[in-house]
This record gives sequence, structure tokens and C-alpha cells, in this order.
Amino acid sequence: MKTGWTERIHMYARWIVQLKYRLFALLVLGVLFSLQACREDDEPATGDTYVNNWIYDNMSFWYYWNDQLPDKPDRNQEPEDFFTSLLSTEDRFSAIYDDYEEVLNALEGVSKEAGYEFALYRESESNSNVIAQVLYIKKDSPAEATDLKRGDIITHVNGQLLTLDNYQSLINQLSENHSITYRPMTATSSSSGTLGDPVTLNLTTVVLQEDPNFYSEVIDVDGTRKAGYLMYTFFASGIGEGIEYNNEMDQIIANFKAQGITDLVVDLRYNSGGYVDAAINLASLIGKNIDESKVFFRREYNSTVTDYFNITETDEVVRFIAKAQNVGTSLSGNLYVLTGTETASASELVINGLRPFMPVKLIGEVTYGKNVGSIPVYEEDNPANRWLMLPIVMKSFNSNGQSDYSNGFIPDLEVDEGIYLLPIGDREEPLLSAALAQIAGGPGRLALPSIRKVFGQRLGSSFDMKNKSMRRIILEKKPQTVFH
Repeated sequence: MKTGWTERIHMYARWIVQLKYRLFALLVLGVLFSLQACREDDEPATGDTYVNNWIYDNMSFWYYWNDQLPDKPDRNQEPEDFFTSLLSTEDRFSAIYDDYEEVLNALEGVSKEAGYEFALYRESESNSNVIAQVLYIKKDSPAEATDLKRGDIITHVNGQLLTLDNYQSLINQLSENHSITYRPMTATSSSSGTLGDPVTLNLTTVVLQEDPNFYSEVIDVDGTRKAGYLMYTFFASGIGEGIEYNNEMDQIIANFKAQGITDLVVDLRYNSGGYVDAAINLASLIGKNIDESKVFFRREYNSTVTDYFNITETDEVVRFIAKAQNVGTSLSGNLYVLTGTETASASELVINGLRPFMPVKLIGEVTYGKNVGSIPVYEEDNPANRWLMLPIVMKSFNSNGQSDYSNGFIPDLEVDEGIYLLPIGDREEPLLSAALAQIAGGPGRLALPSIRKVFGQRLGSSFDMKNKSMRRIILEKKPQTVFH
């Protein structure tokens, strides 16, 4: 290692620990920064050996399980294989990508696409066909200008039938102009509907900046109670260093408060995480009787980081922030969070962080289960090294010391959204309907028959194939291998 490399790691590390950079949560925490290698004569370092040394040096300092790193790893491997060879058997999430700019853009909701998210299923256990069901259409996207809608079933991409053998390669073609063949779903209720004749649609792709504040509304429940309903699709404060999304969220919650809501429903069923400063903002808008003295969550690093910086319990603490728009204290009812298998990372951080301060009622499916956090490590000034690592560097705990959701949060009321997908915000949409029934004092909606009894095995989703999901599932025919 050249002189100054360790010192440079420590310099950037100090900035992170002191939180002088914008915090970023892939599960619960991280910071957008660039670790830069010291090189003689300012010449870019090249080659897999250089990259692998760079990987190992950073993992030795930051990795939460750095005491489990192999002493003599094979450094002659491809970088992705070398990185994987270093991971602890306890680690489901650390990941490496070969283009840091693409990852950083995706983390802020910027990607080249047509603007629709979907879930992937085997059509049936009796054949090898694969279908993609549309979950929602993004605002101001090419898809929004078409008749494609939530619930529609995609069977072909670029004229080819989706199958177990080709669906991964076909889905990868969706970042460029493409065609889809789909069958329109007309849902007459949450338990019945019809499929129309196949329609072929040509879609263009654009560099789309997604607004995570997807939908909000105040709902009169029974004439005496009002529910504020918000669907939030990922955690981001704004574009770049901006905070426009946080400001928009502040205005949404302020409007809820001004209209005198009694209960709050936050829909995180498709929210796989994002930046921790956005999570702090949302939690600070919702928490009951919280202020800047109250602990939102606490971080735990490895002993190398903790000892080097002499980190104390106070240093590890992240507190709520004061928000004039806070609605939690004025609620006479409950906070309901709608969850799904995509609910992960910063979404679970908010759930865990709020539980010591107020009842948090979960409705939907078991969440993903991610109580550890990453930082992005990359070299912005070395064009020969485009790699970006997302190593797990910390574990999170709420103010009660709880971090017991590695297998996900089990909902208070298990509800499957079914296959007949009603529009987001529809009063009969199963998850929202269950929350409204709870608010009205009823028993709520019972769990619907599992979607997997109608379609075959779930294979993943569009979220899994994007870096903004804060985790990545390598889609296979077998049970999925999960990475971060």
C-alpha cells in the first residue's frame, strides 16, 4: 500500500463519523462520499489487482464484520468475485457495482426508463411462462401518457414471450425504447376482475426523476374521524444537495394537520429505502411528543472504527429534528403503516425508531428485514476505477435498544393486496380499506387468498433490479439470493 492510503481512508472516515456529509441510508445509514486512492505522479491506477487491493483496504477498515475477513484472499479474481469472497456468512446485503454514477443517480430516483414498476411471477407452476404485473405508473413519465395502468399483466417484451429462461435478459432491455404486450386488468372489486385482449404498446424511455411523494389525500372515514393517507415510494430529500422532496413532504403533513386529521396512514409497501436524512425528516413529522432531545436511532460500528475515533454512545446517536409541521402530537388515533415484501431499509428504520414514542400499527405483509446499514465507497477522480461498493458498516437500534427485525416486522393485520389491483387511494383497495376499517373501529379486512395461489411463484420485481431499492435480488429459478 502506498504511503498516505491509510491516512486518506481515515480522513474520509472522520468526516463520516462526525456527520459532516449528508447522511445516506441503504438500510438505515450511509454517507455519500468518495474514497480516493493516493497514487504516485497522479497517474490513474488501473487493473483488477489495484481494484482488489482498494476493495480489501476499505473493507478492512469499514466492514461491520471485518474480524471475519480472510487473511489471504485470492486477489487474482474478478473484482465482483473477490468482493463476494470477503463477505461474512451473516451478510445478506453488501454489494458491489461496476458504475458508480449509475448507482448514485438511481439512489436519488434518477434512471432511464418508461416509468412503470412491476412485480414478476411465474404465470403458473405448470408452465415456464413469466408475467409482470404493473404496480404503479410514475408521474410525468412516458407510461403515464398511455393506457397502461396498475394491475395490467405484461406477457411479452420486444415481441418475445417472457419465460424462466429469458425474462432476466428481456427485463434488462426496458431501460431503452421497447415494446410490451399486455392484457388490461379491469378490477371490479378487490376480489374479482377480468383480463382484456392483448395490447401491444411501444414505449420510449427518458431520464426520469421520480418524485417519491406519490399520492396524498385526506379521507373522511365516518363523519367523525379523518385519515391522512400518504404513499411514499423511496427516501430522498431532493435532487443532489436539494431538499425539495422534504419540503414537499413538510407541506403534505402540514396540510393534513390543518385539516384536523385524527389518524395517519403511511403507505410504504413499495418503499425499499433511501437517504437517512429523508427518514429523519419523515419520522420527525410523525413522532408523538418528540423533540431534538429524543433519540431516533443509534448506530453500532465495528471495533476498528469505534476505537480509532474513540466513538462514544453520544457520537452514535441520531436525534429527531424540530418540525413545526409535526402532526403526531395532535393525532387522537393511531399511525398505520402499510407494508409489503418490498418494505425495507429506511422504511423499517422509521417503523423501529417511532415505536418507542407511539403505537405503530402495521397492515400488509411481513417486511424485508434489514437492520444494518451501508456507505457507498468509490473513486470519483480515477476514471480507470468505476466500481462502487456498498459494504455493511453498522447496525441500528432504536432508543429502547431494539434491533430485532432482521427477519422483518410481522404486521398486526396481515393483508395481501391480491391480483385485482385497485388504484392507489381507492377506498376498497385492500390495505387502505383495512386501515380505514381499523380507524372506524371495525375489525378490518381479513387476509385475502395469497396471490401465489392464483399466479405461480413470485420471482422478484422491478425494484430488485434497480440500485435505488437499496438492495438487489439476483433473480434465479431457485429461492432468491439476496445482496445489498
